[in-house]
Amino acid sequence: MHRARAPLDLHGVREWLVERGLQGTKIEEQLCGFCDRVVAAGFPMRRFNMSIGTLHPQHGARNYIWRGKGVRVEEFPRQLTGEQNELYLRSPIHHLRASSQIELRRDLTDPARFDFPVLHDLHRAGLTEYVARLVRSGSEVADPRSANAVIRDEGTDPLAQSTFFSLATDEQRGFDDAQLAQVAELLPYLALAVRARSSIDIARTVVQTYLGADAGTRVLTGEIDRHSVQHLHAVIWLCDLRGFSTVGSRVPSEELVEILNAHLEMMARPVIDNGGQILKFLGDGFLATFDLSRADPQVVSLGAVNAAERVLETFPDFRASRRARGQQALDFGIALHIGDVLYGNVGTLERLDFTVVGSAVNEASRIEGLCRPLRRKVLISSKLHDTAGLCSERMISVGVHALRSIREPQELFTIVEPT
Repeated sequence: MHRARAPLDLHGVREWLVERGLQGTKIEEQLCGFCDRVVAAGFPMRRFNMSIGTLHPQHGARNYIWRGKGVRVEEFPRQLTGEQNELYLRSPIHHLRASSQIELRRDLTDPARFDFPVLHDLHRAGLTEYVARLVRSGSEVADPRSANAVIRDEGTDPLAQSTFFSLATDEQRGFDDAQLAQVAELLPYLALAVRARSSIDIARTVVQTYLGADAGTRVLTGEIDRHSVQHLHAVIWLCDLRGFSTVGSRVPSEELVEILNAHLEMMARPVIDNGGQILKFLGDGFLATFDLSRADPQVVSLGAVNAAERVLETFPDFRASRRARGQQALDFGIALHIGDVLYGNVGTLERLDFTVVGSAVNEASRIEGLCRPLRRKVLISSKLHDTAGLCSERMISVGVHALRSIREPQELFTIVEPT
């Protein structure tokens, strides 16, 4: 089946891959460029696949598939369902990772001999041969042809996991051995170039996950020293849950985490959808900002008020649904204020936090502390009320109140809750 053919002219492909890796070219562009070049050289590849691990709150791995034009990306959840896990255990990628092998080849013309479910799909697509190859990484990689080859547990570190490739052809004679070897020699270069970009993507995901989109971007672009702060005029959102400490003393830790995550998601989603940035989670609440310099201050302020209003609208159904399932549903308090803050790095020489500080943050905290005694879920400062303007009819005054450690009393407002 594997009759010798003319060698491929792949001159310059290695150098091209190294350049793409150094430039941090997007993974999809790297794969398209690689596939286009080897096919243009005469390699009869009709399908190419690459799977790599990633570090993301929702996704554990990504699959990149080329079928002659463009690259399609599939994302796999960090926690696989039973069916997904079963498919993975019956896949070529698991077979190679769990063994000392780095390559397997399968003739796709005889379905009776198929040992992996994916081979049936490729056969139905008219492909004639399938090759899977693993580019291992890490210090424990040994020569896979050796009797002493190391079988390594790759764990959950995406940068320590092997890179999986597969190729398929519809050529009647299948792949030529020598041509396949030429392409296989390029795969470690492709894996290294892809890993260079993947490391950038993972770093961006991690800092944005833990710091927020804007703060994360600032850190990655150099704002990392302790003196890197700037003045910011912003809407400040501060919220927390009512009765969380009491519930925490009565339920198992796993249930407590579920309660916290569910409530934070319910309150955070409207903030994100309306242009806010969550800077930090504070135990049973969070601190967020809406940057007034990015758009018309009135529009930004309206976004913050809309987010609070959305939480109020969502909460009754959220509470009813949880109680119907026998789950805890806690009340909450939200404070909205507006003011000047310092935005940037605060902390020690070795450990920094990217956050906001200033008297406006302290005032927001004092306002939030009045939610419980005033029996209001949302309290809004007069400064934000006046800036929002157009939606002032949606807010009603709850009177003038003294704020602890703040010199001047303030008139506070709330949003009429749904009945």
